Amino acid sequence: MSESPDFTIECRRCPRLASFLDDVRVRYQHYHARPVPAFGDPNPRLLIVGLAPGMHGANASGRPFTGDHAGILLYKTLFEYGFSSHADAVAAGQDLVLTDCRITNAVKCLPPQNKPLGSEVITCNGYLRSELAQLKRGALILALGGLAHSAVLRALDLKVGGHKFGHGVSRALNEGRWLISSYHCSRYNTQTRRLTPEMFTAVFAQIRKLMTHECT
Repeated sequence: MSESPDFTIECRRCPRLASFLDDVRVRYQHYHARPVPAFGDPNPRLLIVGLAPGMHGANASGRPFTGDHAGILLYKTLFEYGFSSHADAVAAGQDLVLTDCRITNAVKCLPPQNKPLGSEVITCNGYLRSELAQLKRGALILALGGLAHSAVLRALDLKVGGHKFGHGVSRALNEGRWLISSYHCSRYNTQTRRLTPEMFTAVFAQIRKLMTHECT
């Protein structure tokens, strides 16, 4: 079980990641280049969990999925389904508001080659555990990709083997909550058509349907 520490952008719990970010700040002095905090509604019904910040996206802007290709489809879809005030997210200074939705990552720091070590995922899992513990009854969790899916299960003390990842698969959890999984909206997945806009909007249609059901 991971402990649940209080999040800070000065976290250096993972030596490899902390050292890597030190180097990134030297090369890109105007970048955030620190652990990236969650963004959005502080009391959401939908928590979206990604993998980790991208070099020229969240790592640069300091806001999840902001300024990179992965955020294009995500924020467009959030806007279409009434969760976001804008259809894009280009910079942290942009006047963008999320309603009933919050976005976080399984790993808060940019990892080298976008590949966190298993030990780093485990170390950072305490932060995700805290975020999940604060969700209200009936909340939904959207895991983007297999790693985020596994990190959510770990944070909830659920066995990965009993809840295998599958795109568009939803699972009922305790306290009326749901876990929905989707392929990650990365450049690779969208350009190879592993994840199409139609597939992604279908996931959000399912989310809105579950929300409506919980309200009745």
